[in-house]
Amino acid sequence: MTELFSLAGKRVWVAGERGMVGRAIVRRLATEDCEIISAATRIDLRDQATTFAWMEANPADLIFLAAAKVGGIAANDTLPAQFLYDNLMIEANVIEGARRTGAAKLVFLGSSCIYPKHAPQPMREDALLTGPLEPTNQWYAIAKIAGIMLAQSYRREYGCDYISAQPTNLYGPFDNFDLQSSHVLPALIRKAHEAKLADAASLPVWGSGTPLREFLHVDDLADALVFLSKHYSSEEIVNIGSGEEISIGNLALTIADIVGYRGDTVFDASRPDGTLRKLVDTGKLNALGWNASRPLREGISDTYRWFVDHAADARLGTVSA
Repeated sequence: MTELFSLAGKRVWVAGERGMVGRAIVRRLATEDCEIISAATRIDLRDQATTFAWMEANPADLIFLAAAKVGGIAANDTLPAQFLYDNLMIEANVIEGARRTGAAKLVFLGSSCIYPKHAPQPMREDALLTGPLEPTNQWYAIAKIAGIMLAQSYRREYGCDYISAQPTNLYGPFDNFDLQSSHVLPALIRKAHEAKLADAASLPVWGSGTPLREFLHVDDLADALVFLSKHYSSEEIVNIGSGEEISIGNLALTIADIVGYRGDTVFDASRPDGTLRKLVDTGKLNALGWNASRPLREGISDTYRWFVDHAADARLGTVSA
């Protein structure tokens, strides 16, 4: 495939380098012939003056905008203003900062939650803005949709080579395992681990267990993002996913088996299920020549080993870079 953007000799900044996704991108870039720009201290990307000043002093050729305030259903439900405001500020400041400092390319990370609650499955990129969002994460989704349109508008008005990728549910090392704010997969890993240690009779799982979800290991995501930075240039968004789905119930059973928990799995139907099915259509990315490679069970096993080694440090991430 023709390479549209070469990383050779380029200066690359990963905004959000200390988060799960940012760290994975940095790991992936280590195999490329490029210079990775890193901030010595955390940058509050919500602060425009601070962000612009740092970007001016550290100009990059390529920027991966992976910084975001993220969390599961509970976090989105209890912190709607923070999820909307923080993410709007982060993406606006970094995207405008990229234009001001002359970045040749920017890759914006959206989310599969941008699609309507009742979008046809698997969700194609053209389903965006065709219906109401899932209420449990609409604040985050609105912010990400705004980021997509910001990238598109800068391409149209200023000729900036900014692209947007929409990853499915992610997991992997450096995930957030805080039970009040994490996503379902890391939360289940922690719950199963603690139930095993306590020899608990049951493992509680939110919801009915019937919703279907797709999961992608963060290292697969990083590889896809680097691939897109080299081979894609369009305002049209691109989905990134594994192409496989699993029910929350079977996910819980799989995690319990990997962890070695032998008690019962109990579903709490009083808790919200969220969208009943969420699978992205990866036909566009696959046609470009990229496919996910890590099986779910293998990825969960690796993530569990990382969690056991770093359990004391597995906390909610920040919104800074």
